[in-house]
Amino acid sequence: MAVVDAKGSLLYALGNPTRMTLARSAAKPAQALAILETHGFERYGFDDADLALMCASHSSEERHIEQTRTMLSKVRAEEADLRCGGHPSLSETVNRFWIKQDYTPTAVCSNCSGKHVGMIAGSRAIGAGVEGYHLPDHPMQVTVKRTIAELCDLEARDVEWGIDGCNLPTPAFPLDRLARIYAKLAAAADGNDAREDQSVRSTALARIFHAMARYPEMVAGEGRYCTVLMQAFKGAMIGKLGADASYAIGVRASDETRRLGADGALGISVKVEDGNVEILYAVVTEILEQLGIGSPDIRRQFATFHHPARVNTMGVTTGGVSFPFKLRGFKPDGANLVARP
Repeated sequence: MAVVDAKGSLLYALGNPTRMTLARSAAKPAQALAILETHGFERYGFDDADLALMCASHSSEERHIEQTRTMLSKVRAEEADLRCGGHPSLSETVNRFWIKQDYTPTAVCSNCSGKHVGMIAGSRAIGAGVEGYHLPDHPMQVTVKRTIAELCDLEARDVEWGIDGCNLPTPAFPLDRLARIYAKLAAAADGNDAREDQSVRSTALARIFHAMARYPEMVAGEGRYCTVLMQAFKGAMIGKLGADASYAIGVRASDETRRLGADGALGISVKVEDGNVEILYAVVTEILEQLGIGSPDIRRQFATFHHPARVNTMGVTTGGVSFPFKLRGFKPDGANLVARP
């Protein structure tokens, strides 16, 4: 894991903070920025709930499916234009309902459906056409690649790309650069972006942050960690899951962030090597506790994710979850970073 400020300075770490990491869906706010900057957002009359869905890995609840259909109508596209496929819901409640109804999920049910509609809007806004919008060499994806490299403060050649589960390109870069993206999102929400020449971009980044914070139920869904986390922090924080246990958080400036060594906002990125999402949520919650981010009352609202019970088929407790690690703190020492005592 890595904790950085909006300038990218490493403040705390665990393991290898520069590990090359596929951000997966944790990169969605950065992809949404590329869409915003095509001006397709305004052209097609999207609102902040639509923007939150563009950043989402949603649960395929009825509200998410209907929001996707509304977005398709705004951009004058059909479900058949989507280059994502249907899949089981990320919510067991939704899955049980679908099974009872003998329902087969289609593209609008994809947890990435909002992002795909956004890509269609962006493609049309730049005059590139919808056909092949998901392909790596499509002008929309070229725009996304440039935007993400800029947000990471990397050269384009230093960002690697794969294909995500939803069929769109997905970036890989050092883990601390994911934290840097989220620190910039939070700093923009504070009106305090680290780069003075980015006022237009800062406005877009701030809108993404506020959309996610105002519509947390669109970003994930009922009972999901991202939604519960953002509801608890009430606009002070955004959090986003990426598949195979990557996670990123943007924390707005406060006395807590300043106490941790930042002069403003913080970004946090986490990757669990074996891809266990349940453990990811427990670790992220432990990290917030070790950093002292959020009051005990706030953290209590998502405490059930912190120490998940280990029970057998008869409900007998057989074990628990513990955290045998302490975060390493860093401070500037000339051109280097040294461990805090």
